Amino acid sequence: MKYISHLLLLILFFFSSCGNKKENKMDPSSETVSLVDFVNPLMGTDSKYSLSNGNTYPAIATPWGMNFWTPMTSKMGDGWTYKYNENKIRGIKQTHQPSPWINDYAAFSLMAVTGKLKFNEKERQSWFSHKAETVKPHYYKVYLADYDVVAEVTPTERAAHFNFTFPKADSSYIMIDAFFKGSMVKIIPKERKIIGYCRNNSGGVPDNFHNYFVAQFDKDFELNHTWTDNWKLLKNNLNSKGEHVGAIIGFKTEKGETVSVKVASSFISLEQAQLNLDREIGNDSFETTKNKAKLAWEKELNKIQIEDSNTDNIKTFYSCLYRVLLFPRKFYEYNKNNQIVHYSPYNGKILPGYMFTDNGFWDTFRAVYPFFNMMYPELNSNIVEGLANTYKESGWLPEWASPGHRNCMIGSNSAPIVVDAFLKGNVKDKDVKTIFEAILKNAEVEEGRPVKSVGREGLNYYNTLGYVPYNVGVNENVARTLEYAYADFTIAKMAEKLGKTEVANTYFKKSLNYKNVFDSSTNLMRGKNKDGTFQSPFNPLKWGDAFTEGNSLHYTWSVFHDVQGLINLMGGKNDFIAQLDGVFTMPPDFDDSYYGGTIHEIREMQIVNMGNYAHGNQPIQHMIYLYNHAGVPYKTQEKIRDVLTKLYSATPDGYCGDEDNGQTSAWYVFSALGFYPVTPATDQYIIGSPLFKKATLNLENGHTFTINAPNNSKKNYYIKATTLNGKTTSHNFINYDAIQNGGEINFEMTNMPNKNWGSKTEDLPYSLSKTNKLKL
Repeated sequence: MKYISHLLLLILFFFSSCGNKKENKMDPSSETVSLVDFVNPLMGTDSKYSLSNGNTYPAIATPWGMNFWTPMTSKMGDGWTYKYNENKIRGIKQTHQPSPWINDYAAFSLMAVTGKLKFNEKERQSWFSHKAETVKPHYYKVYLADYDVVAEVTPTERAAHFNFTFPKADSSYIMIDAFFKGSMVKIIPKERKIIGYCRNNSGGVPDNFHNYFVAQFDKDFELNHTWTDNWKLLKNNLNSKGEHVGAIIGFKTEKGETVSVKVASSFISLEQAQLNLDREIGNDSFETTKNKAKLAWEKELNKIQIEDSNTDNIKTFYSCLYRVLLFPRKFYEYNKNNQIVHYSPYNGKILPGYMFTDNGFWDTFRAVYPFFNMMYPELNSNIVEGLANTYKESGWLPEWASPGHRNCMIGSNSAPIVVDAFLKGNVKDKDVKTIFEAILKNAEVEEGRPVKSVGREGLNYYNTLGYVPYNVGVNENVARTLEYAYADFTIAKMAEKLGKTEVANTYFKKSLNYKNVFDSSTNLMRGKNKDGTFQSPFNPLKWGDAFTEGNSLHYTWSVFHDVQGLINLMGGKNDFIAQLDGVFTMPPDFDDSYYGGTIHEIREMQIVNMGNYAHGNQPIQHMIYLYNHAGVPYKTQEKIRDVLTKLYSATPDGYCGDEDNGQTSAWYVFSALGFYPVTPATDQYIIGSPLFKKATLNLENGHTFTINAPNNSKKNYYIKATTLNGKTTSHNFINYDAIQNGGEINFEMTNMPNKNWGSKTEDLPYSLSKTNKLKL
């Protein structure tokens, strides 16, 4: 924790000395502020089906925790479980939801009421106000106005500690709602305990799926009820099992009396749930649990130290970093022998080893996992072990897991994730063979996939023709072709490092398949029929159809590994730059006919006044950085600063589209630091425009890497010059090893573009077409 006070003193120093050129001495005894206090878990919660400002909920959790907790303002089963503009709370639930579109699983909730017993979720809901709500990553507190009750919760990885502070009342109640789709509760008065399970899910689970829970109270029960299906109350009853059941305990309370509840759960058994509770909370007080959770966040947030005078940007940065550190969730537990085990959401068995879940790789391959490789190599090594276990248990790598395979999105993006980790030394030796076998299977076998999103839909066409045809009944065919080609590049890179030259050459060649869907008459990617003719008519503004949640103007840039090859196809740098510029300068016109209505992703593009640039969705998020490949990085710098400052804020409407498991936040974290991983499975980050005067990365290997931009300001966002470890450099990228080895990069910032910096051929980033691997 030594860095925390150091960092916060520096922050306070900048706040007090902004505009003062004299150097002030820092007082080591000055009061410091917790980094957690910069985080707003409500960022992105002002969302709805028709317009996403993040589509988030306040996740009260520890980093990558097995369980999150969140207040419910919406009914059971509603993916938008917490809407900022709603006014009533139905309970505080354990949630595992990665996205409202994927929805939740294994959820149950706690709620307190007084007076007349109300347990139906609609009847029991209480008015609340954000003015009487405290929301931190490690702590949630709310005043339930209808009952004069203050509810608090603080988490561990697999458990949580609740406090309910009651008024003086003859009838006070706490209830556990075990939710629908199969549940059980059992009240054990002598032990002041409620046990049970819930089985609710939205798919992706075996038949024996259960979430077992144990709730330990610190007050005797004077009343015991349960309810059964259709909200039927069973008075003076200790057991209930059915489609949807719950438990109610009651007692008299004095004014200001606090009743504590310690809750834990397990996907393995009730005994394991009790073990999780004993191990993670035990005899700890609420304040002890709260402090431990806070320290868990302080440890992680402190790995990146920001020094700047702009508190709004600092709040946005740490709020985004908090989101990056939530998913994928740990789906493993420690048995009585302290061994790592997991319930498999693929075959229903209890097996040894790591398991992680709740992630859509179509989103997160772009920046979340590259961030883990940079800052959390050990964690990423464990995640890859979990992916190897998924392959062993289901026969396939996941693409969207929650908790098992889910049919959502496209691509073969498990390959970039595992290959990037392998190339950076973050795959355990025992997992290398399994992982390589798995990514080759994705690229070679179409039959037997558990859901369409796993493996490669349309693979046999792709491997025969070099693209997925437009007219063979495989939707989003151009998007698939482009993503498969990039995945092939990453397979080639892994094969190359393993010394499998023939395999590497095969997949390097296949990675050029992006060329097969490029239409030179429009300089855009376009659907191609099985007979080799392009789809007609063609509207580049048409969302969906041949593309995924975007149009041709968005997906044309999805040639991550060979931007120079794309430049060549477009006729050279000038045409390439003009095409990039055009996306921003044109009006936000669109064709939504494929969907039969304007989906939220389209609306989010339309309203931000950035032309057809759709930052609220993932396919285009790397696009601004491609100016660097064309030798005009100053254009990247001005547009990056626009997005950082206009499309993000630490407020309930703080995102410009779906946050998506940390990806849209990871874009901000990387870009605010000054660089971005355009091409995972290479060793380069493309330089943009750093947002802060100073940022320090405290790396896992013990080194520190510092990013200095002392004259950075709202106007000074162009790069005039750079030095790396004291040596002048004009490369518009930085290598992975340069960061991991420690040191510092210095940016001299200015208010005028330096069109010479980063513009020479030798200054440009990697592209496959510039290598000598193949005659391309």
